[in-house]
Amino acid sequence: MRRTFAVVLCLSLTVLLFGCKAKEAAEKASVEKSLEEKGVTDLMEEIANDKYTPPADGRLTDAQVQMYLKVREREVKIAQVTKQQLKEQAAKADKEKNSIAGMVDGFKALKTAANFVTADLRAAKELGYNTQEYTWVKSQILAASTSAMTEKMTQAVNSSFDQAYQQTKKAYDEAKDETSKKMYGEMLASYDKSRQEMAAKQDTDPAVAYNRQLLSKYEGAINAWAKEWSKYEDKPGEAQKAMDDWQKSVDASKKPAQ
Repeated sequence: MRRTFAVVLCLSLTVLLFGCKAKEAAEKASVEKSLEEKGVTDLMEEIANDKYTPPADGRLTDAQVQMYLKVREREVKIAQVTKQQLKEQAAKADKEKNSIAGMVDGFKALKTAANFVTADLRAAKELGYNTQEYTWVKSQILAASTSAMTEKMTQAVNSSFDQAYQQTKKAYDEAKDETSKKMYGEMLASYDKSRQEMAAKQDTDPAVAYNRQLLSKYEGAINAWAKEWSKYEDKPGEAQKAMDDWQKSVDASKKPAQ
């Protein structure tokens, strides 16, 4: 029975692996076909026809966030193909430098680089979305992500600030002479003033706050930037790991004050 189960499991994993490889190959072929059939110039001409008027309140909808996530998934696949093409073309151009063939490969590399840069717009078009709406949605999501990152950094700064304040307050309370007490008192007043100024700067735009909350239903707001950077990574998960490490370092900086 155990042997039969092991055989069935092995066959199932083989079929699953083959299916994944076949899917990846099909997606790669689909991207390559799209790049061949529609150049950057053609893409830009299509995009020029898109029009979109953003809502006055700046708030995203669930449908728009879902659109962004779908476009981003397709964008990464396009970026991966174009990045590989760019590496191959650049290497070939380097080998054939100072020759006509090398110049041709160099021009191909420039065209591929343009395809990489416009991968998200191509993805939006392929999925049937309005690129102007997509561009606005992307800007709102990244603004929300930037806000979340800034808030996290501010919390770390405030934590260090509180620690310094507590130490200064202790020194003020323990001061034995008026000169020292006056000096520490002025430092505390300066801390209070700086804290009020920082608090005033922390007021979050209502639209950004709303969009952050909406985005949290799908992924952490901070992770939006990590996902954006994923198209540049050489190994899957590098961008997310870098973001996770950054968050851990920021959290660690707050611990002494807790």
